[in-house]
Amino acid sequence: MSDETPVLQAKKRERTGSRYSRRIREQGGLPAVVYGHGQDPVSITLDAKESLRLIEDGERVYTLNIEGGETETVLLRDLQFDYLGTNVVHCDLARVDLDERVHVRVHLRLVGEAPGLKRARTSILTPITELELECTVTNLPEEIDVDVSHMDIGDVIHAGEVKLPKDTMVLLTDPDTVVANLIQQKELEEETDESAEAEAQAAPEVITEKKDEEGED
Repeated sequence: MSDETPVLQAKKRERTGSRYSRRIREQGGLPAVVYGHGQDPVSITLDAKESLRLIEDGERVYTLNIEGGETETVLLRDLQFDYLGTNVVHCDLARVDLDERVHVRVHLRLVGEAPGLKRARTSILTPITELELECTVTNLPEEIDVDVSHMDIGDVIHAGEVKLPKDTMVLLTDPDTVVANLIQQKELEEETDESAEAEAQAAPEVITEKKDEEGED
């Protein structure tokens, strides 16, 4: 999160629904809704170009100025994409106070050079790409670094071993969840073969009716 909270300009929209949302996007807008703090949800329109630029820069907290309304601090809660999963078509914003503690999901970034990757046919598996945390809005991190510089074949990093940016942050993800696992390709192939064999053994036998060799009368 940057030192200064970026500003989003918005206009209220009276009409909702997919048809009107499509028109808004065609005119360069981004449909959104702001909710929370015991107040009624408000449907708004953002400038798509400016909003998406800030989102792509990793900003999560904004000062929202709704035309004709009050200024509010909001947290980006959710993004909705089109059916291809490439374009943002809607976003959810939650009202927050800067000192409020919130539950968020933060992207993980692997840093460092793992010695085990220097060996042939090795790779790092990352079963999850985010951690769920509780932290204040002002301490909301853009990413959390996972140090893999010590990893060799067979080494595993669990969520509980990841160093959080601040001591006041609380990990909500199960600490035993695997974040990174360095394996050799041979191990992966053996696991895949075992899984395929287990599936084959579990598959039901297909019994077909034997045809009358002499044909029907």
